[in-house]
Amino acid sequence: MNLKNIKSTTGRTNSGRRRGFTLVELLLVLTILAILAGIVIPNLIGRAEEARKIAAKADIAAFVTALSMFEMDNGYLPKGADGLQSLMARPRDAQSTWKGPYLQKDKVPLDPWKQPYVYQIPGKHNPAGFDLYTKGRDALGGTNLIGNWSAD
Repeated sequence: MNLKNIKSTTGRTNSGRRRGFTLVELLLVLTILAILAGIVIPNLIGRAEEARKIAAKADIAAFVTALSMFEMDNGYLPKGADGLQSLMARPRDAQSTWKGPYLQKDKVPLDPWKQPYVYQIPGKHNPAGFDLYTKGRDALGGTNLIGNWSAD
């Protein structure tokens, strides 16, 4: 029996070769993929910025906890622009009660936008304490500040 020329129930002969996709099928698949990309990509882009903001808030909360522990041990908050470095290495003026390092890092971490966190004592927003913030994606420090005084 010759298998190459068996007629199917539709009346077509099977020549033993598989046929590829038609141009219409390929265009349909590409159109569906383009529609899905148009829906998914904008949502992912917005989520990346939101994730950076959440990460910055978590970092600031960790710094606030570490700074509170430093203050309890030493009786004062670290001074100066390099105050966050005092959480990693014992400052010269630290008492014998320094029990650091207060953060489990080798160096002061950068914010999610790869910029240093800003530590000010006394703070503008917290005059009795300190301000700790990131400028966010706005390097000029406009409306995108995320700090230890932010409620959101």
